[in-house]
Amino acid sequence: MKLKTLFLMSMLSVTPAALASLDEKINNAVAPVLGKFTGLIFSTVPFFGVAVPWVVVWLVVAATFFTLYFKFINLRTFGHGYALIRGKYDYANAPGEVSHFQALSTALSGTVGLGNIAGVAAAVSIGGAGATFWMIVCGFLGMSSKFVECTLGVKYRDILPNGHVHGGPMRYLTKGFAERGMAGFGKVLAIIFAIMCIGGSLGGGNMFQVNQALEQVVSITGGEGSFLHQNGWVFGLVVAVLIGITIIGGIKSIGRVTSKLVPFMGVIYVTTGLVVILMNMTHVPAAFGAIIEGAFSSQSAFGGLVGVLIVGFQRAAFSNEAGIGSASIAHSAVKTDHPVTEGLVALYEPFIDTVVVCTITALVIGVAGFIPEEPVAGAGIALTSAAFASSISWFPYVLTIAAVLFAFSTMIAWSYYGLRAFNFLFGHGKAQDMTYHVVFLAFVILGSSMSLSAVIGFSDAMIFAMSVPNLIGLYFLAPVVKRELSSYMAKIKSGEIKPSA
Repeated sequence: MKLKTLFLMSMLSVTPAALASLDEKINNAVAPVLGKFTGLIFSTVPFFGVAVPWVVVWLVVAATFFTLYFKFINLRTFGHGYALIRGKYDYANAPGEVSHFQALSTALSGTVGLGNIAGVAAAVSIGGAGATFWMIVCGFLGMSSKFVECTLGVKYRDILPNGHVHGGPMRYLTKGFAERGMAGFGKVLAIIFAIMCIGGSLGGGNMFQVNQALEQVVSITGGEGSFLHQNGWVFGLVVAVLIGITIIGGIKSIGRVTSKLVPFMGVIYVTTGLVVILMNMTHVPAAFGAIIEGAFSSQSAFGGLVGVLIVGFQRAAFSNEAGIGSASIAHSAVKTDHPVTEGLVALYEPFIDTVVVCTITALVIGVAGFIPEEPVAGAGIALTSAAFASSISWFPYVLTIAAVLFAFSTMIAWSYYGLRAFNFLFGHGKAQDMTYHVVFLAFVILGSSMSLSAVIGFSDAMIFAMSVPNLIGLYFLAPVVKRELSSYMAKIKSGEIKPSA
């Protein structure tokens, strides 16, 4: 704790000019190197005349495969998954650290973030209203990927003598592949995943979140002339302290916070969105019509249709992170004797994140009449804020609260993901945990006071690079999940497994 305090105090002596100079030096030094990796991950392949990011194809093809392989698991077990979330099958003496609901809340806090506000605005600005339809389709397919990776996260997790759980792709890649006589290959995949996860946790799961939250706060507190715009590190310092208080207690503390924070922020955002939609009720039929027409429009020929589809798929894939593997780290801490139960709970993650929250955002922008007729690049949270303000002038303040909460919850979830990846590479212990926590909190402050554009772009690339080793593992280990599912459903049907309440 002394190390954290010393670091935070040292930031008080850093001037904005010094931070700006450091920002420029870092970007100039790393941009050429990091840009190559970023360009590789987000490079495109031609598809019917449309440039498609290969990582989107990689994620969507896998989600489609798992949906078919498990016979539409995202539909046929939806009801049982809800019963698990409600705690009807929770057992106090089951191994693990958190309940099904707390595990889902923690994982949701890592995906329901600013991408649901700013990212959707960017998607509909480029792809039009039709992109919304394909976001929903991709979210539906992504439910199957979440099922597979989160079942494996519990199946191959390690529970230490102190009760702490270590799970996720690092564990099922090493242990699962070892069972098949490919221990070396699995170890390499796990190490690659862990490195990417740490990088992603510090950038996309940290710096980007606090940076965008600050931008929204600044927009309603005076703009470029405001105190926070000139001293963003103050905002970062406050956020870092709050995050430090939360994450020091581990997954149990995180689970307690997110189980209250996620429903609260979800209700705020969805309720506000529904109010805007209801106030523009006369425009709802036209908005839905534009979504359907735009999704299948032949005005731009088949290439145009594919373009809209890809924009929608890309936004959904980048929002719910299905196939990335990060969420399985949180889900693996659940209290259960049956790994497949958490897979069934995890189905709800893409559903809530993409099918519900992203759709609400798209509809608000649509009914308010803010979807541009021609593609516009660079749109983000400002567009969503304007759409909310069009109905009630003070709604952007509500949006700001939601944006800050989204950012905060995403950051505490990714702090846990990064810590577990760090533990996998460097071992378990207070020293390792403290080292990672100090570094993570440092990046919170840096993210609020520096642009670090090259580093943030690189970290986003690292997050999606996680999908390469993870999906290779999911393909190889899918038969294990199928056996787990068959066994569990047979026990449910026979009555061997009964509700606890």
